[in-house]
Amino acid sequence: MKSDRYRLGVDIGGTFTDLVLVDADEGSVYVEKLLTTPQDPAAAVATGMEKLLGVANIQAEVLHSVVHGTTLATNALIERKGAKTGFVTTKGFRDVLEIGREGRYDMYDLFIDAPPPLVPRHLRREVLERMAPDGSVAMALDENDAREVLGQLLSEGVEAVAICLLHAYLNPSHEKRLLELVEELAPSLPVSCSSQIVPEIRELERASTTIANVYVKPLVSDYLVELERRLLKLGARAPLFVMLSSGGVALPKMARRVPIRLVESGPAAGAIAAASVAKEMKEPRMLSFDMGGTTAKACVIDEGEPLVTQEFEVAREDRFKKGSGLPIRVPVIEMIEIGAGGGSIARIDRLGLLKVGPDSASADPGPVCYGRGGTEPTVTDADLLLGYLDPEFFLGGRMALDPKASMRAVKESIADPLAMDWIEAAWGIHRVVNENMAAAARIHGIERGKDLRSYPLFAFGGAGPVHAWEVARILGLPRLFVPVGAGANSAFGLLSAPLKFDFVRTAPQGLKQTDWNLVTRLFSEMEDEGRTILADAGITDDKVMIRRSVEMRYLGQGHEVEVPVPAGILNKESQETLASNFEAEYRRLYGRIAGGVSMEALNWRLIASGPPPRLGVMDSEASGGSLKSVEAGLALKGERPAYFGDQAGFVDTPVYDRYQLEPGMTFEGPFIMEETESTLVVGSGSWAKVNAQKTLIVELTN
Repeated sequence: MKSDRYRLGVDIGGTFTDLVLVDADEGSVYVEKLLTTPQDPAAAVATGMEKLLGVANIQAEVLHSVVHGTTLATNALIERKGAKTGFVTTKGFRDVLEIGREGRYDMYDLFIDAPPPLVPRHLRREVLERMAPDGSVAMALDENDAREVLGQLLSEGVEAVAICLLHAYLNPSHEKRLLELVEELAPSLPVSCSSQIVPEIRELERASTTIANVYVKPLVSDYLVELERRLLKLGARAPLFVMLSSGGVALPKMARRVPIRLVESGPAAGAIAAASVAKEMKEPRMLSFDMGGTTAKACVIDEGEPLVTQEFEVAREDRFKKGSGLPIRVPVIEMIEIGAGGGSIARIDRLGLLKVGPDSASADPGPVCYGRGGTEPTVTDADLLLGYLDPEFFLGGRMALDPKASMRAVKESIADPLAMDWIEAAWGIHRVVNENMAAAARIHGIERGKDLRSYPLFAFGGAGPVHAWEVARILGLPRLFVPVGAGANSAFGLLSAPLKFDFVRTAPQGLKQTDWNLVTRLFSEMEDEGRTILADAGITDDKVMIRRSVEMRYLGQGHEVEVPVPAGILNKESQETLASNFEAEYRRLYGRIAGGVSMEALNWRLIASGPPPRLGVMDSEASGGSLKSVEAGLALKGERPAYFGDQAGFVDTPVYDRYQLEPGMTFEGPFIMEETESTLVVGSGSWAKVNAQKTLIVELTN
């Protein structure tokens, strides 16, 4: 059996591709960051992997595993670059995608645009069949009619087919037969059935998710095949694992079957990394803050676990308005994402106001200072002019930046139109993006009943540490954590995630009338399926962990609350436990319960996961005892002017080498901390200390 000593994590972002190689025996971590290659994402992976293997002085064949996070599925949905898809549904329901919930996501805007369906109306076809709400057959499937409908879609040149029939989550027999007919008529055509992808109640979400799944299926499948081919070419015989949006990892075989589970694959890895640190440092709560080149993400972490939701929207017409995107029903780590990254473009809007994002210069052409053809000023250009970035040490000196080009772009596009000095314009860009991120994080917390003022900020991503101190100060947070290798921390999160998969079955029934034999059978089916998937990945049965839950509500409500289901045999006595769990969670969320109102259970869920992987990096308790005070001057590189607002102006600021930090070192703001993948900027009024894991802990005074 191959040693699990070496593991590789690969995170492809909109601007940069990050790779992390962990040596679990030595506790060593090797990091590589390079520009993403949008036309061929696997090319940057191969280049970065060769560099890392050379630095570590090992051959690709000794790798135990490669874990990958990607935004490919999300980008394909946003950019509408998936397969030409046909949709088959029950007669009378072809327009469910456009009817939706019949609500307007902004009732005061008369000119809103509804998100167009992935499948145009002429490719949405109906078949004669009908399942009753209890799963019984109200009308048998007319196979002659079904063949004719499928033939029509094939003649239209569809490249994939999605099947979603009414109440198929209770009785999938008609969907299975339609699947067989498609395979007869077009054996190689990608097909997805709702009963296999999201077997739960609610037609709109079920249809939309099934369509999105098959829409990206050919693209994701081809990409994963190509990535595996590249790895083999480099000599890697290690299995490839893919990060799921729920925070677990799975084999490419599963990812190719249900690619919609990858919809938040990349961002999920960062939240997992933050959660891992929260556990190690015994922090009961933390706010994950990930700012890369294209977007910024924030995620609330409680008791070492990121919040997970079963609902998600992609390709929103309005980034901040729920209901303006395509509804997706898959488990996903709950976070807020805004178009605020290092590459976010600054401009003057029609009202003469400074706006930053959501559009980004991305990797090609990138910010103006990259010298790759960009002409519009970005956040990175502003940060460079403010003195936060060293033009000779970007990416460790491998990529020189051009501050003169940044100054011209900021002056022409922002400063001159607003009749201000170029440094005021750069400071305005920096402040606007900080306020945008802080406002988004605050809303994210409020919507979940969280007071973020008690949450330390965990900052990472290439641009995250540059902006984290100011964002934390605006939010009134107590402290800031910045790990070593913060610029590639999402890739490290990939290596922290266990093998995991989620399952769901809908069986709506009043809690007092629950058929416990049925529920036991459903859980047994899901557990068997989960153990089979994990066994394929090499997880022995004794190491599988099972977590069960159920979505419940008061009778007549339209939304559910997820509560834990105890292990063991379920019977009538379980009713009291579930009722108690539901009331406790309901009270936590809403501050009260509805006494005397009947409860009902809707969706029964199960998570099957393997053990957490062995990373071997030093934890905070490994050093034992208190930390000794170490002279911070040993890490001093020099100083440079950095801008800290209108009152302070440019301040000669100490610049430290992150790689020379030792546990116990302390620093007083203002200071700048540089490493190859990112730069930390801390203003006055704060002090920082390095812990045993070499994470920098910045105490804020608000």
